[in-house]
Amino acid sequence: MDIDRLIAERAKRIDASGIRRVFDLGARLKDPINLSIGQPDFPVPDAVKAAAIRAIEGNQNGYTQTQGIAPLRQRIVEHLRTDVGWEVDARPLSAADPARPGIIVTSGTSGALMLAFQALLNPGDEAIIPDPYFAMYPHICTMVGATGVPCNTYPDFRLTAARVEPLITARTKLVLLNSPGNPAGVVATNNECRDLLELCRERNVLLISDEIYDTFTYADAREPSPLGGGGAPPCPTPARFPGAENDVLLIRGFGKTYGVTGWRLGYCAGPRRLIEEISKLQQYTYVCAPSPLQHGAAACFDVDMSVQIEGYQKRRDMVISRLSKVTEVATPGGAFYAFVKVPSRLGLSAAQFTEKCLEKNLLVIPGNVFSKRDTHFRLSYATDFATLERGLSALEALMA
Repeated sequence: MDIDRLIAERAKRIDASGIRRVFDLGARLKDPINLSIGQPDFPVPDAVKAAAIRAIEGNQNGYTQTQGIAPLRQRIVEHLRTDVGWEVDARPLSAADPARPGIIVTSGTSGALMLAFQALLNPGDEAIIPDPYFAMYPHICTMVGATGVPCNTYPDFRLTAARVEPLITARTKLVLLNSPGNPAGVVATNNECRDLLELCRERNVLLISDEIYDTFTYADAREPSPLGGGGAPPCPTPARFPGAENDVLLIRGFGKTYGVTGWRLGYCAGPRRLIEEISKLQQYTYVCAPSPLQHGAAACFDVDMSVQIEGYQKRRDMVISRLSKVTEVATPGGAFYAFVKVPSRLGLSAAQFTEKCLEKNLLVIPGNVFSKRDTHFRLSYATDFATLERGLSALEALMA
């Protein structure tokens, strides 16, 4: 049988993840210096593990409501009220106040993005995404038959209204903001969030704010909330501006902040009409997020991760201090990545440079996995200080 003839064109247009290829290669190397994968290196907090174990042993292992378990929805609603000022209705959509934003627990933030794109984009529609981008973004456009329109954010990696506006057409349905960003770790400012939100409102385009790294925003990138009030300065987000719940789909998750990447748990909140469609699509695809792990996620809101965040900021500082002496690198304000330029004096593309890194047993990701360009590489500093020191020394030697 000619299976290749049967494969759909959408599948043929998608390449296997370049990140996974590097990850697989690292598994074959002896004692690699792995600065490639964005996997937190700290253990899952004990309270979170214990909550999931109790749920499993208490036989909470069946299907849940499509929107997620009520205790987790309620904790998310309380968090959003405090963090962004949204009054989200925690009740099932059938009983919820139609004037208030809706909420749904999803199978990771990737699941939320996939469902949102399915709910919003028809074949031929356009979605504006930043370049560089999280590797998934252009491919989910392909999966739904839409066009991902890259917005050039080099050299500072900021998705600004001035850069986005010329790209909006009659076919544009959404703009996707990722802050803190992957691969560059750049955090949008309050002004940038406000201007982008105002632009999207003027042009009747939905703004999706992918904030999987929201808690991992460093002290020097936080800003006072435009809503005012006390408490620690938050991560800048367009969701915090008045009325944003009607114009922003907010996507957040638990994997990166609490080290539970394999649990596949996220959530999205926003216009109730859109959440209704996302819920309908989840019913016939993912069905629901993993049941006992939702109970574990509810415990996340009681855990303080400040020690881990401070530790990553110290590693960030180490990366910038060392590499800024030999090349150009934008200072990350959050997440745990740096997007590093390959010095032009070397005469190498990023893909060629990462091959040189392999000769030093060093694993980093070439920039063409995240961009139309191949001038940078992504370094993940989600590793111990000793490994990071070895990796930085190897990079300094290669760039000298």
